[in-house]
Amino acid sequence: MTKRIVAYTRLKPIHLDQLRQRFHVDYFEALKSTDDPDFRQALGQAHGLVGSSFVIAPELLEHAPQLEAVATISVGYDNYPVEALTRRGILLCNTPDVLTETTADTGFLLIMATARRAIELAELVKRGDWTASIGEPHFGTDVHGKTLGMVGFGRIGAGVARRGALGFGMRVLYACSSPKPALEQELSAVRCELNELLSQADFVCVTVPLTAETTHLIGRHEFGLMKPSAIFVNIARGKVVDEAALIAALETGEIHAAGLDVFEQEPLSPESPLPHMANVVALPHVGSATHETRDAMAQRAVDNITLALEGKRPLSLVNEAAWRGKTP
Repeated sequence: MTKRIVAYTRLKPIHLDQLRQRFHVDYFEALKSTDDPDFRQALGQAHGLVGSSFVIAPELLEHAPQLEAVATISVGYDNYPVEALTRRGILLCNTPDVLTETTADTGFLLIMATARRAIELAELVKRGDWTASIGEPHFGTDVHGKTLGMVGFGRIGAGVARRGALGFGMRVLYACSSPKPALEQELSAVRCELNELLSQADFVCVTVPLTAETTHLIGRHEFGLMKPSAIFVNIARGKVVDEAALIAALETGEIHAAGLDVFEQEPLSPESPLPHMANVVALPHVGSATHETRDAMAQRAVDNITLALEGKRPLSLVNEAAWRGKTP
């Protein structure tokens, strides 16, 4: 019997062809909602699910009695009910590693662009308002030699810190649930409590995954601990930060500026003041958005779902317990 896959995101022909060589593929290139009746009907016969962006609620699994594996084209998996999947023995796969360096590039881009006011000053030139030599009102902030505080120190956090320490001579502090002795040796990084990090860092960069414990990890209290000169950068998930508290901290001068690639609501609401604030650089969640990296992520997802449906261990498995339940 040929197994069936539901793909609910745009895939390049090369990736679709790889899947179609082994499986029957129901392809929803422009899915608007998981309530789509055709999508739900296809789920009823699906053994595999490949996609991104949409929340897969636990109740949706009721429509997929044959589902064996899910491959998300992302490193984050907060859109998926991990416990419900594991209880049903459904493997959940993601795409770490292949996007690490690109996302770290984006993090450091935000550090640089925010510190040197790159977007604000580029717009000044575009408007034709550069009519005299730039003076102190338009000066930025140095990055080299400053203290970089990493909230989260996994692959991406380490990538950002490596750029700071080795490229810009930055002192690195990190707050993480477990020590990272190899990174401490490589980067002279120092592990400390979150409150201490916030009070010492010139740049605070958040890279933690979104979990129940990290939701609104950074809020009014945390912004109050930061230096008035501090620059805050978030490349994790929008809900890690209390956005109302961030806006208040920026408006009152409690912190100096922010570089943001993620938001509590995405796409960002037109009513949000954040993109209109001179001390904010706001990007539309582009952390991994390069041609090379998105191709690599899609390929990893294809490889993951193929291995899983052939009874082999996927390259990137989130819920090990589900795999242990399948192996003797």
